[in-house]
Amino acid sequence: MDIILYLLNYIKYQNKIIGQLLNFICRYIPLKQWAFDDSHSPKYQKFKIDELPKIISFKQDWEWTDLISYYKQRYNKTIKPVFRRGECNIPEDCRCHLCNAPFQYLMWNDGKKKSQLLCKVCQNRFSPSDNSRFSKTSVLRCPHCSHTLVHKKDRKHFIIHKCVNPKCPYYLHNLKKVDKEHLEEDYGKNKYKLHYIYREFTIDFFKMDLNSLPKNASSLKFSKFDSHVMSLCLTLHINLGLSLRKTKQALKDLYNISISHQTIANYCKTAAICVKPFVDNYDYSVGKVFTADETYIKIRGIKSYIWFIMDAAKRSIIGYQVSDNRGVGPCILAMRMAFKHLKEIPKDFKFIADGYSAYPLAAQQFFRESKGKINFDITQVIGLTNDDEVSTEFRPFKQMIERLNRTYKASYRTTNGFDNIDGANYDLALWVAYYNFLRPHKHNKYKVLNKVDELSNADNMPGKWQLLIYLGQQTILNLQKAEGSNCS
Repeated sequence: MDIILYLLNYIKYQNKIIGQLLNFICRYIPLKQWAFDDSHSPKYQKFKIDELPKIISFKQDWEWTDLISYYKQRYNKTIKPVFRRGECNIPEDCRCHLCNAPFQYLMWNDGKKKSQLLCKVCQNRFSPSDNSRFSKTSVLRCPHCSHTLVHKKDRKHFIIHKCVNPKCPYYLHNLKKVDKEHLEEDYGKNKYKLHYIYREFTIDFFKMDLNSLPKNASSLKFSKFDSHVMSLCLTLHINLGLSLRKTKQALKDLYNISISHQTIANYCKTAAICVKPFVDNYDYSVGKVFTADETYIKIRGIKSYIWFIMDAAKRSIIGYQVSDNRGVGPCILAMRMAFKHLKEIPKDFKFIADGYSAYPLAAQQFFRESKGKINFDITQVIGLTNDDEVSTEFRPFKQMIERLNRTYKASYRTTNGFDNIDGANYDLALWVAYYNFLRPHKHNKYKVLNKVDELSNADNMPGKWQLLIYLGQQTILNLQKAEGSNCS
């Protein structure tokens, strides 16, 4: 018996030591699956996207007639209109704010004051002049403490809701991670994101058109020049990275063709309209790893942004977007363009990006919009050095998209910025077409990323541009036929 008691005490002691070791590992040793959270530092808490809130819906599909039928069937009780001993002074157009019962089923609930009505059908009490209590169809609540979220700020595309409950476990947990010295400073708590925050978008980025194209483009009916001159302009401007005025000078010096730089710009806009549908709807046979990043450009001297999403297996650009802001909206549009090439999310799918909070917020909106069907996590490679296992493993994928940014900047630098966002759109559409279908790549043994049989029939680059425009026209016709069949 003494041996059994000794062994039991020894097992309890071992269990205690194991618990202490696990607690030490969880606090001070960054494991692989926790490396996304930046070692739980409160400084990076503001870049973290909180989970979706609880939605309490007050919307009901039944009315007073349904309740009367239910009472009749369940309790064999018939609800009759109110029996009035005197003249009814309730307006005839007054109805119950909850079940929409007419005034025959309404009565005054506060005697001579006549400020509150009672519905005989649903037993609801309400003021006839105040409908604010029933105007809300749903309420957002904190998923940690079930406290109602407070409307804090209005942004351009979303509304910020915040949990202000001082006893919220999420708030208290984040508060413990902040040093007391920082809390005693001026605006100490405001330096960190401690409370639960939810962003409610006021614009549905999932219904916006992805095939919007530049306006004021010229037609393909040439009056002075022909399609060959147009393809020469594209070759010099897009392939060789010459500016519009240098392209004009090159055509004059090489081929004795006198053409204005504005005509070249119009040709590029027209080509972008034709080529973009083919590029966006091409079957790239994408893999299981996507990598994304954003870079800035200048439009009229103002900073704007370009979003790229690349298939890591073939290194094709499968999603791109030009925007005047760095919000989550353009990120969602670029992701929609990329996910269009996937029939379903693969089992081991990876989406690699930097530490910017727009990517996990966009992933959360995809999960919410698809009702759980599109569910994926963002693998965030943070910083420039491999300080954790996640950065060490996924740094090469991040370098791919950074290399793509520098490649695009090499062609963009000659423009010295764009005059308007339409110019940035058509330039990006043509450059993506060149990068995916016409540009030889060193890592692919100096071959194009996506081989198209029709383009291989051309002997030179101007001929390939003409065939690419033709393929774009055929894609437009096929899309129009598909839309016509869907409408009918």
